[in-house]
Amino acid sequence: MKKGILAGVLGTVMAASVIFTGCGGDSSKDESAGLELLNVSYDPTREFYAKYNEMFMEHWKGEGGEDIQITQSHGGSGSQARSVIEGNEADVVTLALAHDITAIENSGLIEEGWLDEFDKESSPYTSTIVFLVRKGNEKNIKDWDDLVKDGVEVITPNPKTSGGACWNFLAAWAYEQEQNGGDEEATKKFMKKLFENVLVLDSGARGATNTFVENGQGDVLIAWENEAYLSMEEYPDEYEMVTPSVSILAQPSVAVVDDYAKDHGTEEASKAYLEYLYSEDAQRLAGEHYYRPSDETVLQEFSDQFDLDMNLVTIEDFGGWDEAYETYFDDGAIFDEIYSE
Repeated sequence: MKKGILAGVLGTVMAASVIFTGCGGDSSKDESAGLELLNVSYDPTREFYAKYNEMFMEHWKGEGGEDIQITQSHGGSGSQARSVIEGNEADVVTLALAHDITAIENSGLIEEGWLDEFDKESSPYTSTIVFLVRKGNEKNIKDWDDLVKDGVEVITPNPKTSGGACWNFLAAWAYEQEQNGGDEEATKKFMKKLFENVLVLDSGARGATNTFVENGQGDVLIAWENEAYLSMEEYPDEYEMVTPSVSILAQPSVAVVDDYAKDHGTEEASKAYLEYLYSEDAQRLAGEHYYRPSDETVLQEFSDQFDLDMNLVTIEDFGGWDEAYETYFDDGAIFDEIYSE
């Protein structure tokens, strides 16, 4: 059995922080250890934040800050948001999409205006959606229409629990709308066929990656760009990436969980933790972990790594996240309609 993307980095992660791989985590504070900061994040950020935590702790101490211990929690973005609402006392959240943080805001834990608290609508890095296929691409998968062909087995997470899966769904929807001139019923049929080909609907993006990479299931993984790169980095002779003709600008969002940070006395550290994500060093670290830096100058340093000319729709093309969720992902919306059939 392969060692796995996650297993290979656990030693590094543990050196900087305690990592919880589910939705929850022990958020109790040990006052003798100085400040403790809990970052509740989504699945594919494990490796990046393991390194970033080390970088931030060095920066924080250099600025005269007290000792700080950073704890990570990872899972599907939607599940992670619910865990915070239900009492997982995150000081900060770094989730896959703004809607999940808005849900925490609506619970009263985050103050209004969080989207404008940090640069780029509180999105310090971006990504997009690509396909990961096995070396040789036996099924000749080149674009979204190849995913609905008979005999093609698709792996993608569940949009009801995974933020990445929502981006996947919207990217596929945008492609088919472009092909058929905006015919919604035809697009629904296309999406129904796509999900008929889904072999496993994991709860989070990392689970989907492990299903495809570790368990050897499926012909194609609909993946975060950074997840595809990580898989190819670990197994360079086994996988390759396919860039579809239409994808989406995925904008992970960050916020301080105001109520919990106040209770823990970590307001200043929590804000500094998220602000430092925009520093040149942290932006470069994001690029090295296959996230697209929001700093345009740093992004250009990675122009050989990323296809910066991709045809990317945005969430605004869907009316923003509130409208997109109501239309596609709320109970009884289009995803439920398609999948229940």
